[in-house]
Amino acid sequence: MKELLLKGNVILEDAIREDAVIRCVDGRIAAIEPYASAHEGEDLLDFSGCYLSPGFVDIHVHGGAGADYMDGTVDAIRRTNVAHARHGTTSIFPTTTTGSFAQLDAMVKACENVQASWTPADGARIAGLHFYGPYFAEDKVGIHAPEGRRDPVREEYEYFLGRKIIRIATCASELPGALAFFDHARQQGCFITCGHSNACWSELEAAFAHGMRHVDHFWCAMSSVASLRRRFGTPMQAGMEQYVLANTSMSTEVIADGIHLSDDLLRFAFRLIGPRRCCLVTDANRAMDMPPGQYRFGSREDGSWVWSDGHSVRGEDGSLASSMHGMDRMVRTMARAIGGDLPAVIRMASLTPAELTGIAGEVGSLAPGKRADIVVLDREFEVERVFIGGEALPAAAAHACN
Repeated sequence: MKELLLKGNVILEDAIREDAVIRCVDGRIAAIEPYASAHEGEDLLDFSGCYLSPGFVDIHVHGGAGADYMDGTVDAIRRTNVAHARHGTTSIFPTTTTGSFAQLDAMVKACENVQASWTPADGARIAGLHFYGPYFAEDKVGIHAPEGRRDPVREEYEYFLGRKIIRIATCASELPGALAFFDHARQQGCFITCGHSNACWSELEAAFAHGMRHVDHFWCAMSSVASLRRRFGTPMQAGMEQYVLANTSMSTEVIADGIHLSDDLLRFAFRLIGPRRCCLVTDANRAMDMPPGQYRFGSREDGSWVWSDGHSVRGEDGSLASSMHGMDRMVRTMARAIGGDLPAVIRMASLTPAELTGIAGEVGSLAPGKRADIVVLDREFEVERVFIGGEALPAAAAHACN
């Protein structure tokens, strides 16, 4: 029996239990106990003054540390997962971009290999894959390579969605064949999302009837009243923002890096959509944890060129090209924006995405029986230590807890 005891301020689903002890046995949480004198005789890791948070869950992420999942190699997968683990992500959903069938296949197979042989040294555990590109609207491709964009191809998506590792499936709702894609994704048990889309209300309503329940990165590469006016003229049409706000069975996500969305928009999402329907994602690319410079977004072979200034990543036209920050940055930014309710912010980075993707029985909160995926955060929400399945990752730079 392997036991691990951690002392600190434990972030629960709706409260913070100060000076508590998380007792872990054989990689799972056995109990959360009030600290007592009896603990002094045990081998205890004392993080007094720090927060003990559930490990973060990232459902939309492309790369980091110079690698992109679409590089399609085991080394790229591991390098990215190790980088995100340093930022507190312990469960991850590698996310495809636009690309050829061969590039998508190489990415999926490399992730399957890493998942099958995973150890804590490989970083964040792959909880599943997010089949994101290539089925985007032509006018909402964003920074993704337009050459790899296409309408849904039945033979292709049946092949990929038949792979057990793929748990999230995205398609722009207005594309020809989108509803058949959603039907098949639902049959495969995927969490179904609409992204990089210029869909109007009626198209979203049809998608919802076929299983779509989520909109990717709110306010980014999505339909708006203005974009739909360009598509349909007048009268003006409602789009993805209005549909998510009106339909409480829909969820969404925000990139809270302080660059994509203002604090006002983050507060809007928190108050009007709420932490149970809105999660945090990084949407990070290979520029994360790398020096300023030029990088490929997507495959190293032919992905779009983007430029990092060390704070943000942009395309040739100056538009934002996903994020270059980890989940800890998203937590800090959201906490600052709303000015409190830390358990709700942590939920957005852990339990909410775990619930949406059907893995909350194993991860997403600190509760007996769940995996001992634990992040130690200092008072400024910087990552102090990370434990995956009760195993400690190499320590990050020390920050002040007391």
